[in-house]
Amino acid sequence: MEPLFAVMLCRALVSGGLRVLEFDLQTPNAIACIDAVRKAVPEAIVGAGALTKAADFAAASRLGVHFGATPGLTPELAAAARGARFPLIPGVMTPTDVVVARHAGFKVLRLFPAELAGGTRMLQTLGHVFPDLEFQAAGGISRQGAPEYLALPNVLSVGGSWMAPASLLGSEDWSGVETLARDAASL
Repeated sequence: MEPLFAVMLCRALVSGGLRVLEFDLQTPNAIACIDAVRKAVPEAIVGAGALTKAADFAAASRLGVHFGATPGLTPELAAAARGARFPLIPGVMTPTDVVVARHAGFKVLRLFPAELAGGTRMLQTLGHVFPDLEFQAAGGISRQGAPEYLALPNVLSVGGSWMAPASLLGSEDWSGVETLARDAASL
């Protein structure tokens, strides 16, 4: 994705009511896109996702992101998070991952990939065992499945890309993206 394209996409998403936007640092041009969006769309809450090594935290900090997310949590990532200038949402997939993240001091976790990890049934079970934790769910969630996640008391939000399908991006149909973002924000 090119930075100008990212700005146009993010403007459409924000206009539709989705202000929290996450860029996967492992994709080409992610750093340039984050920088461009932070400057051109100041009302967006921009995060860096797929932080997988300590150097990713330094890059995200330099960009001034509002939050970070990891697909999992290692001691190296937990240490990098303690030194970061932004909050981290660590990824978990198993109860053991949850215990490790909670022990490291995290109270908001990301079930990732949510659908493969057991989806809403897993989150219900985790809610019984870990009533002090809250979750963000991401990975394989569709527009149709999102309301079931959001109905759970321990789920704060869901992540997805259904509001920016390839067909709309390919034709640069920003109005269509805005309409889908408005629908997603209404959930």
